[in-house]
Amino acid sequence: MIDGDMTLEELKNYKGITPCPPDFNNYWDRQLSMVKDYKASYELTFLPEMSSKMMQCYDLTFESFDGSMIYAKYLRPTGNEKKPLVFQFHGYPGSSRSFLELSGFVASDMSVVSMDCRGQGGRSHDKSSYPGTTVSGHIIMGLAGETPDDLYYRKVFLDTVVLVNLMKTIPETDQEKLYSNGASQGAALALVCAALNKDIKRICALYPFLSDYKRVWDLNLDLIAYEGLRYYNKWFDPSGIKVDKTFEKLGYIDVKNFAPRIQGAVLMGTGLLDDICPPSTQFAVFSGLKCYKEHILYPNFSHELIRDFDDRIVNFLRT
Repeated sequence: MIDGDMTLEELKNYKGITPCPPDFNNYWDRQLSMVKDYKASYELTFLPEMSSKMMQCYDLTFESFDGSMIYAKYLRPTGNEKKPLVFQFHGYPGSSRSFLELSGFVASDMSVVSMDCRGQGGRSHDKSSYPGTTVSGHIIMGLAGETPDDLYYRKVFLDTVVLVNLMKTIPETDQEKLYSNGASQGAALALVCAALNKDIKRICALYPFLSDYKRVWDLNLDLIAYEGLRYYNKWFDPSGIKVDKTFEKLGYIDVKNFAPRIQGAVLMGTGLLDDICPPSTQFAVFSGLKCYKEHILYPNFSHELIRDFDDRIVNFLRT
């Protein structure tokens, strides 16, 4: 266990301390209504140099709800047969995995689409402007705005909705077998994607990020991925009089608050030595899940590659 976090028994009963806004579900239902009938224009570019007799690879570019151009890699088995589709999301800050890494899903007889998060390390563009600071970290981008609509992650979360709706129109997509997967930020997005898209049947999430922000703050672990929390409060609330309001607003983009909305089956993994996404923040997500769920614990692992979980993903998605 990491210093300052809970015992394993305490973790299993922990539900999180970041507030869930009373209108959380109504807020996100309104957001979904806004994009429900949005039909994204898109372009698929075949990549012969990446493709093979068994696999077809594409660059996918689509226009999201606010005019931002979002890029994704799309790989599928050769042929016209409908296949399960995995929505793969990347860690923070970063970009989609290489075609080589993603091809493992195709080898397992599944298609995969991997989105670059807007304004991070990939090819997606963010057309939005954000009130307040954009100096340190994406969590706090838009936090100074009057409503949660300004928050960066609100827009990324809706990008996943637009992408799912788009991919359901692709003839080779088996709409009865839509899955999501990722680690860290990617795990957070895999979970939120499923919470906002009821058609996602299976979700794999390894040490999810973007959860229980107040707990991270209380543990003084607002470092590396979460460092924006520390800078924001030091710069804009040095006396600490607005801390409660800050975390109330962040509740709209807290993954633990999305957990009860998920209907698909969830496989989650946690390294108990994780000092980047503290285990308690991950257990807060798992505790909130009302669906079928499995939690694989790794006592000797931190925020790192866990090959055992990779193998479990394949079995879980093919069950």
